Amino acid sequence: MPDTLIDVRKLDAHYGETQVLNDVSFSVEKGEIFVIIGGSGCGKSTLLKHMCGLITPTAGEIIYEGKDIARLDETQLAKVQQTFGIAFQSSGLFNSMTVGSNVAMPLREYGQVDERLIDPIVRAKLGLVGLGAAQHKLPSELSGGMRKRAGLARAIAADPPLVYFDEPSAGLDPIMAAGLDDLILNLNQHLGITFVIVTHELDSIRKVADRILMLDQGKVVFCGTTEEAETSAQDRVRQFFERRPDEYIDQRNL
Repeated sequence: MPDTLIDVRKLDAHYGETQVLNDVSFSVEKGEIFVIIGGSGCGKSTLLKHMCGLITPTAGEIIYEGKDIARLDETQLAKVQQTFGIAFQSSGLFNSMTVGSNVAMPLREYGQVDERLIDPIVRAKLGLVGLGAAQHKLPSELSGGMRKRAGLARAIAADPPLVYFDEPSAGLDPIMAAGLDDLILNLNQHLGITFVIVTHELDSIRKVADRILMLDQGKVVFCGTTEEAETSAQDRVRQFFERRPDEYIDQRNL
């Protein structure tokens, strides 16, 4: 039987009077690469922020390892957030700090690692993402793809079982994007890291996803494997994978 890591139940979210998530329910299993897709403005990045505990939902539950993170106080939530990594779309690196110092941040912030061990851990994590020679460089000295890798190194610095990744391929050329896909697969297969990824890149989705959740106007319209998505009878899902513009949708099938 699958081992559930995250269970999202009947999640609603609003920005002011506007509802952006509507009755969203799904689960993420340990060890899988779970990809959230959908058109621009469908609510996928908002959903990711809720799963990270960065936003409190209007209603519903986000059960992570038995705890509803939407109901935790600030201290409890901070403790839970130490158990997963977040890789931001823009890499989230501090430009005034070296790459090595950026990666070391969660190790020092959580205060659970001997200072003498931080440098070798940083070098090991940068080595895992192919940046072993970049420890003393500034983020501005790296290419876009290298900054993404450095952000991922920071996300896995404290050996989290779970990593959230927002638009990993955004702004990257196809070669860089393919290399990042391979890196995600390697970390998943060799370290057992569970990934929850927001993306709209079809090549990446087809390469890395174990299962896909598709949102449309804040609602779940599909959840299943890539193969199931490619053959789905749901026209909104087919439109996404066939890259058809909106004017060709048969509204009766929605």
